[in-house]
Amino acid sequence: MPWDTFFKDKIQKIFSEKHLIIDIGGGLRIDSLRNNRKEDKHNWILPFVSNVDYKILDKVPDFNPDIVGDIHSLPLADNSVDAVICIAVLEHVEDPKKAMEEIHRVLKPGGYAFIYAPFLFYYHPEKGYYGDFYRFTNEGMLYLARQFSSSELCAVRGPIATAMNLLPFFSKRTRMFDYLDRWLRPHSKQVSGYNMFCVK
Repeated sequence: MPWDTFFKDKIQKIFSEKHLIIDIGGGLRIDSLRNNRKEDKHNWILPFVSNVDYKILDKVPDFNPDIVGDIHSLPLADNSVDAVICIAVLEHVEDPKKAMEEIHRVLKPGGYAFIYAPFLFYYHPEKGYYGDFYRFTNEGMLYLARQFSSSELCAVRGPIATAMNLLPFFSKRTRMFDYLDRWLRPHSKQVSGYNMFCVK
């Protein structure tokens, strides 16, 4: 699917071209030592990890992150980070505008940011850890990234797969609907969310 290709291309670019990479929330789910390994679908990233300084940042110490800190006030110096990965975090923070400003602040000039945020997506807070505050259109995503020198968006799912993903029975079986979307509504804005790649 196009969003899988976009994800793989941009993550590989980050791990090939940058050194200090901060994964806010540990969304890549690739490190069992830091208690966030959930899926094997990103195993292809593992060979890249040994060549970079990959750190996980989370707001609580419960999952053994390298850095404990709040995305609204990152405990990192200005212009100090090569790349930031922020997958499925912005919907859970009280002030996503401030969070994006912080990501921009800590990145070096020419630094990369990979962001995923949902649009038409089911409610998914985690009691005791985070709420579920926001959803983002394509215009909203680009507005949040307005400080960056460039931003590239890729929609995740089309309208049919998005609708099916909202239904409990179908939520893990959307792949067959992805192919229908590619034929019937290839440029719809009724999507599950957006992958975004930004350059400072």
